[in-house]
Amino acid sequence: MSADLRTEKPAGRFRRMLDRLSTSQEELHSAELQEDTQATGCTRISDCDDRQIVKVTGTLRTVTLRPRAGVPALEAELFDGTAPLDVVWLGRRSIVGIEPGRKLIASGRISMSHGRRVLFNPKYELRPLGQE
Repeated sequence: MSADLRTEKPAGRFRRMLDRLSTSQEELHSAELQEDTQATGCTRISDCDDRQIVKVTGTLRTVTLRPRAGVPALEAELFDGTAPLDVVWLGRRSIVGIEPGRKLIASGRISMSHGRRVLFNPKYELRPLGQE
């Protein structure tokens, strides 16, 4: 038997079950989010570049009210399993449905701020709660 054949993982239901049991919850959630990104035809956040117009999807991890230059701003961190993206709605204190754990699709022009990707005042679509 060659070395190549011995290092390959056996395929099948048992191997998939073992892989799933040995994978952390965070890794499983990231993989699920990446599959969702591909299924919806969105761009992976890790592939987004500065000044690029994109359509991304993911789960909101945090939502905070943080003033920017004296103007209220609702900030949320969107995560798609590859990288985080800060989504900022300027002039808003709250938006119904924008809460941690909610899935959404957002589109707009990416900008970079302090080394992080940011999407200001995006068009967005809340994903139905039954799909979470």
